[in-house]
Amino acid sequence: MTGVDKDTNTVTLTTLLARIADGERDAFSDFYGRTSPRVYGMVLRVLRDPGYSEETTQEVYLQVWKSAGMFDPRQGSPLSWLITLAHRRAVDRVRSEQSASDREAVYGAASWSGPFDSVSEEVGRRGDGSKVTDCMQTLSDVQKKSLGLAYYGGLTYREVAEQLSVALPTVKSRIRDGLIRLKQCLGVQFGE
Repeated sequence: MTGVDKDTNTVTLTTLLARIADGERDAFSDFYGRTSPRVYGMVLRVLRDPGYSEETTQEVYLQVWKSAGMFDPRQGSPLSWLITLAHRRAVDRVRSEQSASDREAVYGAASWSGPFDSVSEEVGRRGDGSKVTDCMQTLSDVQKKSLGLAYYGGLTYREVAEQLSVALPTVKSRIRDGLIRLKQCLGVQFGE
């Protein structure tokens, strides 16, 4: 019998589980010492993260402490029962992490308010809305359209280019030139 087989002998582990069910801490310590390398290794293969694997392994052994009396040797070996508990717990952790990631992606997208626009904030603070409308009339049609889609429509420059069927550098130039003309018309100093 090899050292590994001796450590995970079915009769020994079954006896230890019965003693754990009776609340014997020494039996739990012995059971843990004999089985934890296998449990941790299996959990690590599923989770691929040492920190999560340690936590999950700890949760598995907490479950063993609480439910050792539920082990039925007629259903299988103690080691297969333990590995099944560990595998289920590891898969639950993967699902939980994925669910949290999905929630964060949804929440983050729903709560994103877009980039802060200091020019529009300043215009709002000053109450220059009608002046902006007047200054917009000084722009060329293509500048108005490009600025309107980007600033009021919430589109990226790339999306504006696609919508107008023009090259991206052309849209960038139109928006830059339009903003320069608006700033001049509104009397906003560069760098303010």
